[in-house]
Amino acid sequence: MSLLDPAGLPALFSGVGALLGAAFLCYLFALVVPLLRRRPGRPGSAADHRWHLFVPCRDEAAVIGETVRHLRRACPQAHVWVVDDDSEDATAEIVGRAAAHDPAVHLVRRRRPDARLGKGEALNAAYDALGAWLPPDTDRTRVVVGVFDADGRPAPGCLDQVAGRRHFGRSEVGGVQIEVRMLNRDEARPSPGAGALRNAHGRLLVRMQDLEFRGPVAALQHARATSRTVCLGGNGQFVRLAALDDLAAERGRPWTGRLLEDFELGLHLMLAGWVNSFCADTHVEQEALADTRRFLTQRTRWAQGVMQCAKYLPAIWRSNRIPNLGLLELGFFLCQPWLQLLGALLWPLPPLALALAWHRDPDAVLAAFSAGGWWLPLLYAAVGVGQFVLWGPVYRRACEPTAGFWRSVGWGATYPVYLLSLYAVSWRAAARTVRGRTGWAKTRRNAEALAGPVAREA
Repeated sequence: MSLLDPAGLPALFSGVGALLGAAFLCYLFALVVPLLRRRPGRPGSAADHRWHLFVPCRDEAAVIGETVRHLRRACPQAHVWVVDDDSEDATAEIVGRAAAHDPAVHLVRRRRPDARLGKGEALNAAYDALGAWLPPDTDRTRVVVGVFDADGRPAPGCLDQVAGRRHFGRSEVGGVQIEVRMLNRDEARPSPGAGALRNAHGRLLVRMQDLEFRGPVAALQHARATSRTVCLGGNGQFVRLAALDDLAAERGRPWTGRLLEDFELGLHLMLAGWVNSFCADTHVEQEALADTRRFLTQRTRWAQGVMQCAKYLPAIWRSNRIPNLGLLELGFFLCQPWLQLLGALLWPLPPLALALAWHRDPDAVLAAFSAGGWWLPLLYAAVGVGQFVLWGPVYRRACEPTAGFWRSVGWGATYPVYLLSLYAVSWRAAARTVRGRTGWAKTRRNAEALAGPVAREA
């Protein structure tokens, strides 16, 4: 019986609906329940470790001065190492003035052709500078390196939380990632000077990024604690210096030149036998992007970075240091951009089959639905879209309890539309991969974007 035959529609939707329903229930219990039932951990003492914060910068004069001041206030125990990656603005001068008045602020300057080779190479320069600065007899297991973006704003006391018993209080922990929040999530006009419609779009885009990081991403990180596959991000990651030394001894440098150097670092730590953990008891705030073009450029770089890291799948499957559940989780994550390409092709097929069947014989379609098949398309839509809509109320309960319930439902209804952009991102990333384009482009700040046209990606 053809699936385009109206009589075959219930079977088509029944099979797909049952599959999606089972996946939805597993998804619900694996991610949502642990997030809502999470209990705060006990903080440790930052004094148990020595802290050094790396801030890679390129043309960040607009934000770097305040970032250095904030890091010194929020993390007074830490030294701040700012890597100027051959900036063409006043970044180096601003940091140099701060370093002249504060011995805990350090400027690492890079020049082309050795500069502008990506964030990973800038971080390697900071690692080398720190190694040269530390006394030879330093206990490097007690030295922790933090990585923050030029607009990163960690919460006060975050070092005590990261030093807790769940995290660097355990000797086997090599890396810790803290929760990421959007600094401008409550900003009424994320695009000053623009019209009301553009600002409404910007507010919603910013809110979706905050929902994504504090909802699904945070929940996934909690779940990864079970599979021992917690990933590190580019902002708010902490790594034990001894763990970085292990990677440098094995690979020649801790960070590599991939477009997703943060995830790759965490993966290398797992393969080297270290454990990563996720700390939701503190956070770092960063600026969310308020326009679609820069957002898609950023996410294309991230998706292409995941595609590049697929080369590690054989090493992951051969490793005896990653549990079986971790093998499956990492395998799925690394295949996800490619699965999105497939999903973009397969997801519309059942609705398309319904439309074609209706065109051929609407009476037969109505008869099939009257016989009990009417609920199957609804199940297909509810499961396919409902699992994403659910994140609005979940985000409200876990992160924004003062927000109204119906407002959170509106956020949830917008979230699937937001996720549709990731299908376009996967296609763009695949096209860049096929064409051999692997250049790394800095994502401009919102204020910079308003000042002129967006630079093209390399």
